[in-house]
Amino acid sequence: MSNIVVVYHSGYGHTKKQAEAIAQGAAASLIAIDANGDITEAEWQLLDNAKAIIFGSPTYMGSVSWQFKKFADATSKAWFTQKWKDKLFGGFTNSATMNGDKHSTIHYFFTLAMQHSGIWVGTGLMPSNSKSANRNDINYVGSFAGAMMQTPSDASADEVNVGDLETSKLYGQRIALLCNNIHA
Repeated sequence: MSNIVVVYHSGYGHTKKQAEAIAQGAAASLIAIDANGDITEAEWQLLDNAKAIIFGSPTYMGSVSWQFKKFADATSKAWFTQKWKDKLFGGFTNSATMNGDKHSTIHYFFTLAMQHSGIWVGTGLMPSNSKSANRNDINYVGSFAGAMMQTPSDASADEVNVGDLETSKLYGQRIALLCNNIHA
């Protein structure tokens, strides 16, 4: 079994549901960045020892939350010694609107992974873009670069879209499969 870690921030619980779906698919450990943008020393150790790291944050104002950004800035210690070089990386995000500039958040994760000399994994999922497609289909949001989820601004965390959660779970499974194949 691979050693995969999902590290994420969730402001209202929606992104937490997405993180849990990805972790379920990848059989990964979860690290929640707290409201102050911090994780524990033991959690830093989990990240250092991981073979794959999956980043997650809601998209706020076109990018990651400030809590995730604080975490990302703190990864400079690992960057300086290239501790995370050649790890697999992926990312996921949620916003209230269908577009919501989520791709900017995924691109932020991609850039962070590349700075760590990592290897990025996309979704590998075709979009549901036919006339017969419906909102609960796999990859309805249509992202190739990472898992994207859309949750209306007035929806509770228990009302996240089942198709988006399944998309996230499948993305986690893909990362685990690639991680297992590379590290076999």
